[in-house]
Amino acid sequence: MGEVMGDKSNAPIIVKRKKVVASDAHHGGAWKVAYADFVTAMMAFFLLMWLLNATTEQQRKGIADYFSPTVPVNRVSGGGADMFGGDSIMSDQALARNGTGQAAGLRVQGHQLAAEAAAEVAVLREVERKLMGVGGESLLQMEALRHVVTRVTDEGLIVEIFAREGAPIFRGNTSEPTRVMIELLTSFAPVFEMVRNPIAIDGHVRTQPLVLADNPVWNISAGRAEAVRARLVSAGLDEERMARLTGHANREPATADGSAIRNDRIEITLLRGR
Repeated sequence: MGEVMGDKSNAPIIVKRKKVVASDAHHGGAWKVAYADFVTAMMAFFLLMWLLNATTEQQRKGIADYFSPTVPVNRVSGGGADMFGGDSIMSDQALARNGTGQAAGLRVQGHQLAAEAAAEVAVLREVERKLMGVGGESLLQMEALRHVVTRVTDEGLIVEIFAREGAPIFRGNTSEPTRVMIELLTSFAPVFEMVRNPIAIDGHVRTQPLVLADNPVWNISAGRAEAVRARLVSAGLDEERMARLTGHANREPATADGSAIRNDRIEITLLRGR
């Protein structure tokens, strides 16, 4: 018995280790990142849809400009801190081909002209801001402003009033303005009195689906420009400021589709000084 016990005590001890591998059912959580990206994209999409429905074209333009690079007034930079601040051919340090330099007075005059132009643009920007702020008095005015987009160009401040689907600015193919158009012109006339710039009015119409032997688009566009002039004058605008009335017919469409209702429009321009 003692020998048996001794043999068992000298037997090697075998330890079995069992390796437990954790389940990989969640794939490291990568699906959570993909799901978060999907939810973010959907939120951005619904926000975009809401903005398109709840803003005017002018407001959408402002949002787009916010994400666009600033466009300088002077296309060619002279290296200065402000407009025309860098050296140019006006500089008295630059020699012309005949060996003589420009007079220093010309450079001063250039700075004065630039300052006057900048001041005029600033005034037109203020008029633009006032125009887009007149829509808070009534629901009609708020809806009417959805027909308006403004922009400042080399020619001046252009106020474009355009028709929308189901909301024309003139009745049929006539020169009789709708209630929305009358509301806008009545509201804009006092704002135009903030400045004394000459005014140009341009009428545009869309292409008619049928080709007529006696196409009326010329008479319609010119008649609408005259109707707008008459409304502005009756609302208190000085008639002497009217510098130009033009009917463009359907020759300058605003969209690729010339028959789109968006091409029925009036452009009122506060002309810059010549």
